[in-house]
Amino acid sequence: MSAAATDVKTDRKYTKDHEWALTRSGEILVGISAFAVDQLGDITLVNVDVKAGDKVEAKKAFGTVESVKTLSDLYCPVSGTVVRVNPDLEQKPELLNEDPWEKGWMIAIAPSALDAELQALLDAPAYEALLKSADH
Repeated sequence: MSAAATDVKTDRKYTKDHEWALTRSGEILVGISAFAVDQLGDITLVNVDVKAGDKVEAKKAFGTVESVKTLSDLYCPVSGTVVRVNPDLEQKPELLNEDPWEKGWMIAIAPSALDAELQALLDAPAYEALLKSADH
């Protein structure tokens, strides 16, 4: 595992499936962690199955990421309405490998139950502990 794979940003919350949720301007940006990207390897396709206006539910799949190694489901960390989808990922899935924290965001959600669902997610120290205990 590379050193970058163990990077954990303290400004967001995490799922046990390695998605992150970042609150920004009343929206939740969703992406996958550097650890997830490291585990996947070179990403070849990002398939987001939702579009702006669609309702999403916490813990339900909203798309897939395909790499040279595997195909992996993407799960919503919170429920709400999709505000927008990152238009760059369709043409440039490698953005996830280059910058999973900023350019590689996947969807933006207007949350419906923000406080309760965010509290159920892992904070940075808890996510770091998960990575250490999993010892993938």
